[in-house]
Amino acid sequence: MKVVYDPDRDILQIAFITTVVEETAQIAPGLVLDYDEDGHVVGLEIRKASLKTDSPYAISFDVGSANLNKPLPSAKE
Repeated sequence: MKVVYDPDRDILQIAFITTVVEETAQIAPGLVLDYDEDGHVVGLEIRKASLKTDSPYAISFDVGSANLNKPLPSAKE
């Protein structure tokens, strides 16, 4: 996994695997998903990252239990 923050554009990019991005789609304002040729999500981009994170310059990595106490995704038509 690779994390890049571009302070000039205020964009945070997270690539889950190293591959060619075949398609991108904005799924919410300022949130872009990257897809490979098979349609699998391979990365994401957060625009205006300094406004949407505690600090785009800092990252922590924890191994443990996932937070499952979140609402289920709503179906959008």
